[in-house]
Amino acid sequence: MEALMPRAPSHFRQQDVTKAVRAVLAAGLPVSGVRVDSTGAIAISTDEPKGNAAEGNEWDRDLA
Repeated sequence: MEALMPRAPSHFRQQDVTKAVRAVLAAGLPVSGVRVDSTGAIAISTDEPKGNAAEGNEWDRDLA
């Protein structure tokens, strides 16, 4: 019978992700995705606020 390897310790907790997402939402930004890398760094993707979507950016105007 093979010995089972112990699981490596987690570098983040669900609570850490929840706090980060709540902070982004409290800032008034919509969350479109969350990524946690192998070191435990949390990256949150946001969509542009809907109020600025009508204006677009310079690339949107150039491509139109």
